[in-house]
Amino acid sequence: AETYDDLANANLIRVLERRRGLPVALGILWLHAAEAAGWAAHGVDFPGHFLVAVEGVRNQALVDVFAGGNGLQAPDLRVLLKRMEGERAELRPGVLRLLGKRGVLLRLQNNIKLRRLRAGDLPGALACTEDMLRLCPDHATLWREAGLMNQRLERIAAALNCFDRSLELEPMGEAASRIRALAEELRHRLH
Repeated sequence: AETYDDLANANLIRVLERRRGLPVALGILWLHAAEAAGWAAHGVDFPGHFLVAVEGVRNQALVDVFAGGNGLQAPDLRVLLKRMEGERAELRPGVLRLLGKRGVLLRLQNNIKLRRLRAGDLPGALACTEDMLRLCPDHATLWREAGLMNQRLERIAAALNCFDRSLELEPMGEAASRIRALAEELRHRLH
């Protein structure tokens, strides 16, 4: 039996064949169709659920592609947010952040990475993270994640390279301090 977490739900070819998939995978297809039709549309980085914004003549429509393309109004968004974040969640500035094409692809890849991690497929999750870094090579958090996965796979030299790149991009802060200490510990293990 197929489940929501099945990797086929993130594979665009399989999504086309099956006519079902993750919201972000369906959203990519909707965005492509909108662009081909000459409509302005954007991915929306809603917490825990990908939406599509389609520009109209006078306003913008928010669409839940996972729910068959239903339009969403503020009360619908509030219900959806509470489902994703809990009953105390409320709509707030930034909750409907528009994504560019690269951001949409990164969100799809992040879904794949998380599913591989949940399945215990650390090499697959690392490969996915490396794909994300090809799209966004200046993303310090992705370099840290790649470093941690390499460390867990006992690829210490690769982990150190990733940590060093992360620190070049983001040398300050709590995460940088933790990574710096971890890198120092790994260097001592190498010698």
